[in-house]
Amino acid sequence: MQTGEAVTIVQGEAELLARTTHLFATATDVACAANDLVTWAGAHGSAEFTAALRAQSENDVRIRKVYRPNVLLDPVSARGLAKARDRHGAQIRITTEEINETIILDRRLVILAGDLSAGRRSYSVITQREAVQGVTSLFEAAWRSATDLAVFDARIAEIRELAPRVLDLLGQGVKDETAARMLGLGVRTYRRRVAELMDALGAESRFQAGVRARELGLV
Repeated sequence: MQTGEAVTIVQGEAELLARTTHLFATATDVACAANDLVTWAGAHGSAEFTAALRAQSENDVRIRKVYRPNVLLDPVSARGLAKARDRHGAQIRITTEEINETIILDRRLVILAGDLSAGRRSYSVITQREAVQGVTSLFEAAWRSATDLAVFDARIAEIRELAPRVLDLLGQGVKDETAARMLGLGVRTYRRRVAELMDALGAESRFQAGVRARELGLV
């Protein structure tokens, strides 16, 4: 662990959970941003941390979450988000902008996820007031420009239904004309759906879309 002025660099999820579980249990305002649902909290949560989240959801806590569109391509993830919204009162929005995994507790503490190195991820736990205010401002800007979960989900529903077949056809290298015919779509419609799928996956090419889809377990 390395510590600077009001900034602590934590190595690995176990140490992060040990240092922050009690803060989640007492927080009354929680803001999160993540590219997908496979976050450190969900993947590495201890029984104590899970209990803290359960207690949090049962109290009068404001919970806001911003995700990337790819979470809605998987029907299971889409249902999970809707469940979190309906059961725990979480406010959830979707953004097409790039975001870093971030958690803000009570506008007083920020957790920023770093990059993986040798199979471990570092996290910055920040309490320095100006830095927290800066990250909070960035989150608020992303929140304001994001789209409500229900609205975005309705928009992406058709893409979600077609995604597995489109990704399979892209993986096989099937030409657009043939793929469109197999799906009962016009070529222009098919290409538009491919473009929308790439956007949802945050991919700049069809190849990258396939790689991202495999990472997310969509194919």
